[in-house]
Amino acid sequence: MTSPRVSLRSPHRKGDRTFSTLALTAGIIILVALAAVAIFLVAKSIPAFSAKPSDISPDDMSFLQYIVPLVFGTVWAAILALVIALPISIGIALFISHYAPRRLARTLGYVVDLLAAVPSVVYGLWGITVLAPFVQPFYSWLVDNVGWFPLFAGPVSGTGRTVLTVAIVLAVMIMPIITALCREVFLQTPRLHEEAALALGATRWEVIRMAVLPFGRAGIISATMLGLGRALGETMAVAMVLSPAVVISFALLQSKNPTTIAANIALNFPEAHGVGVNVLIATGLILFVITFIVNALARMVINRRKDFSGAN
Repeated sequence: MTSPRVSLRSPHRKGDRTFSTLALTAGIIILVALAAVAIFLVAKSIPAFSAKPSDISPDDMSFLQYIVPLVFGTVWAAILALVIALPISIGIALFISHYAPRRLARTLGYVVDLLAAVPSVVYGLWGITVLAPFVQPFYSWLVDNVGWFPLFAGPVSGTGRTVLTVAIVLAVMIMPIITALCREVFLQTPRLHEEAALALGATRWEVIRMAVLPFGRAGIISATMLGLGRALGETMAVAMVLSPAVVISFALLQSKNPTTIAANIALNFPEAHGVGVNVLIATGLILFVITFIVNALARMVINRRKDFSGAN
């Protein structure tokens, strides 16, 4: 006599079906919203690609001549901010997760989470009223002593409102995001890996270098790309601090600085009319594409190492 077959599947309960339906609906809403934004940007951008130079800018630039400096300024400011923020964020995350006493680590964790919620306009006010006047003497010293290096070439800005100041403000803005995510990833490192390294005689730094950082590499990339996306799309802080110009320049301390796409839209949209509105929307489409490419590349890198990370 054969025993009846026992099903290993759990019964479909009402709560499971409800949650599954809600999750599916949420996913569909995200895709629909993303598609709607993309369709809107493409539809409104079409007139800009065939617009006359006189409709695009007062200097009679073509759309390509207009958009290239904006793309350069957006990417340049975001990369500078990332170069400043990433090592500091990883250091803070490692201190919170592996060095600080438990009470201090908990307090620092709360402070980092609160900093991530500060509005960008507050950072902009801080940058223009406090940071720019504070760093201007240092900029003058750099131009006088290291001005032979192209990045620090003069003439120096008399107000301190340069692309380097914007990069510092953006770095402060994205630092809490990268720190919070890296901290959570480092805390997920299997305890067995760390204990095995300690049993082999490794120091605390060697444990971090051989066990914690390799395990959290994909999570670090995720945090970095999230911070980069925030820096690419930041508007108010850049618009308030930067003295903008539609130029391509690698100089960090001069008064004539490349502006970003988001700041350019915020500053010019209230006065735009006719085809000028379509031109600004077209620049927004370019920013949308850049952000999409950055996140797609980050996802590709993360998927290659997903077996070694608990952050995805």
